[in-house]
Amino acid sequence: METQISVVVDNKADGDLHGEWGLSVLVRHAGKNILLDAGSTDLFLGNMKKLGIDVKDIDYAVLSHAHYDHANGFPAFFKNNEKAKLYIRESTGCDCYAKKKIFRKYIGIPRRMLAKYPERIEKVSGDFKLTDGVWLLPHKTKGLDSIGKRELMFRKTKAGWIPDDFSHEQSLVLDTDKGLVILNSCSHGGAANIINEVKATFPDKKVYGLIGGLHLFNKSEAEIREAAGKIRDTGIEYVCTGHCTKDRAFGILKEELGDVVHQMHVGYRIQI
Repeated sequence: METQISVVVDNKADGDLHGEWGLSVLVRHAGKNILLDAGSTDLFLGNMKKLGIDVKDIDYAVLSHAHYDHANGFPAFFKNNEKAKLYIRESTGCDCYAKKKIFRKYIGIPRRMLAKYPERIEKVSGDFKLTDGVWLLPHKTKGLDSIGKRELMFRKTKAGWIPDDFSHEQSLVLDTDKGLVILNSCSHGGAANIINEVKATFPDKKVYGLIGGLHLFNKSEAEIREAAGKIRDTGIEYVCTGHCTKDRAFGILKEELGDVVHQMHVGYRIQI
């Protein structure tokens, strides 16, 4: 059973396929079309058309986490696809902010999206089976709020500001012929943590690959090499990354992981 993954939106453009700060990926698996994220704007629609993909054919949509560069395209998606539901974590809300000096900047989903499209949005909890051979998994690693604090990412609550624990982030996991493939668009919770979470959830299955951003663009060289070492220690065989990894970190990952790691761009296709 072949699985095909197409990068619809990424920072890196390719020819007449335009890029933006954001990510959108189309997965074709077991006869179903799954859209993971929709980028920062409606750019995904034009790129999708150029790639020969009809947005009306998408069966499921998934939001990887509650940030604008992955969610802002979804109102346009709802207008152009009348059937697919959008699956989000139950803790997703309009509450994500980044701290800039003394200010906090809103970086969350479109503010009215949850209220405007309630019939199109499905909130899920725990390990959720989306369709045959496809799951949505939450973080299970403790203490991820320490990462939120380090990244200066916060959530606004009635009790005040709290460091983001990324409980709104989820992994899309595919059961393929080569093993489990994880798609996590920014891997805020840590790439190695995510791989190990999936290994613990499916102890009888091989984890083959990880696809998505690794949020390394703002890390030091030492931190990037440490992250690469942790990824290597998981035994994973394939990593395809882009978006919030960016070029400098990708070059260091390539030095550390060699042929295991690949660079994504708009229009990049992966067959598994």
